[in-house]
Amino acid sequence: MNSIIIYGSHYGTTKQYAEELSRQTNIERVSFKNVKEINNYDKIIYLGALYAGGVLGMAKTLNKLNNISNKTIIIATVGLADPTDEVNKNNIRNNIKIQLKKEVFENAKIFHLRGGIDYTQLNFVHKTMLKLLYNRIKNLPEEKKTPEDKAMIDTYNKKVNFIEFSTLDKIINEIQK
Repeated sequence: MNSIIIYGSHYGTTKQYAEELSRQTNIERVSFKNVKEINNYDKIIYLGALYAGGVLGMAKTLNKLNNISNKTIIIATVGLADPTDEVNKNNIRNNIKIQLKKEVFENAKIFHLRGGIDYTQLNFVHKTMLKLLYNRIKNLPEEKKTPEDKAMIDTYNKKVNFIEFSTLDKIINEIQK
């Protein structure tokens, strides 16, 4: 089967997952910025960093698909919030649903991985956006804070790394089906 791993990473944690997944599966990996044609692949694995509810590069890449009837599409998001939290997973899925064509979303297998952040590496725009977001959510009543809000508050202005390559096992199992 003709397969490819495509990733959207800005600060590197998603790229680390893509590199490890490529190493374990012997499937070529490429940044979404360098993808020219994806319709030639039977199995497309997309790993994307979560930014402001969106998955970096996912819509631009996967919405290029013409006919998905014989394709396997696997999407893995990488973010700070706990990927086992049901509220968080539902929020991510709803945002993915908005970004993709209906047929692509309905046929995709979706997974969630935990990433990391290093505030010293953020560019000015991202630092400013996160500061504004932090100031907006830190004083919300506890019951109104989403799991993503809580993760943002807990990690604000810190360097944290939640990468666990063992969480790729479920994706590898899906790839091998």
